[in-house]
Amino acid sequence: MESMKIEYRRQWHYGGFLAQIGDQRESLILSDALTAIFKPSHSPSHSGSHPNPQSPLSSGFHRATGQTRSAAEIMSGKPIAKDIKLRVAAEISRMKAAIGRLPGLAMVLVGYREDSHAYVHIKLKACNEVGIETSIVQLPQDCTQDRLIDVVSSFNSNPSVHGIIVQLPLPEHLDEETIINFVSPEKDVDGFHPLNMGNLALRGREPLFIPCAPKACIELLLRYHVEIIGKNAVVIGRSKIAGLSTSLLLQRHHATVSTLHSFTNNPEQITRRADIVVSDVGIPNIVGCNWLMPGAVVVDMGTNSVKDPNSPRGFRTTGDVCYEEAIKVVSAITLVPGGVGPVVISMLLSNTLDSAKRAYGFT
Repeated sequence: MESMKIEYRRQWHYGGFLAQIGDQRESLILSDALTAIFKPSHSPSHSGSHPNPQSPLSSGFHRATGQTRSAAEIMSGKPIAKDIKLRVAAEISRMKAAIGRLPGLAMVLVGYREDSHAYVHIKLKACNEVGIETSIVQLPQDCTQDRLIDVVSSFNSNPSVHGIIVQLPLPEHLDEETIINFVSPEKDVDGFHPLNMGNLALRGREPLFIPCAPKACIELLLRYHVEIIGKNAVVIGRSKIAGLSTSLLLQRHHATVSTLHSFTNNPEQITRRADIVVSDVGIPNIVGCNWLMPGAVVVDMGTNSVKDPNSPRGFRTTGDVCYEEAIKVVSAITLVPGGVGPVVISMLLSNTLDSAKRAYGFT
């Protein structure tokens, strides 16, 4: 384990891994139409655990006192995702009864990556569960850029499609930025279009959609009553899918945010000063206990496959944070899998519903 960590930290210092890859209310992160639906009025149920009413999460942890809980809070995303999906399904039923319409989500899958196919399958299953109609176009690995643009353009002009996903990453011969730019901002439920990303970065402006991963991160923190305002937050990674937009969203919630990347000097020292640590770099166990301040809250957004001869599949899924070390010092931490991931999918559903409501003028 220790040798693995040394190897990963060398990768950090010598760079390159990132190439792969007002106040605290929901009104800051969700549209007016969905604010009432998703306002987290209570903590998620703690299946198999015993909630502690004196948990520092109820009012935020307190760096000044140095007090930590005897056991870290395990922040599971499954009950949160279940709650959001139930609420989305109820709204879709209400829409169908009132105007006879359903939200529609179109997905474009290029190539034969197993992980991409698995992610699309999960999204299709979730859509089916809540009543979102889906369309999927599968293109070959050697698909031309013009062909892909034609498919995206056809969905842009289809009034029954309210959300468009181009599953990333794309084959190397295709320009991801060009393709993302062709997705209509009004149907960009991934939130990656420059218009949506730019509005997220600018105070006083609201994006039509917020990327699902950072939206899920904030939702999880709010549901577990983690105080964000005024806290020091570190985001490890700056990809548009998660890291960059998470940094922007945390700033909207008035955290003081540091974004670490492959050229950051002394990342361990910076991270040790953070009340909230979010990691999404795709390097297993890069964040050990010596990176973490006692009592910190950790949101692990990394998803990595690690060889494990004891697993029936020959591998297991782990995050960027060494869970066994971190749980001994932090006040709260997400699971991998089962932490942020389920909430990310539920946020895709909520973005699609939001888009359909906007298109039909339904409130």
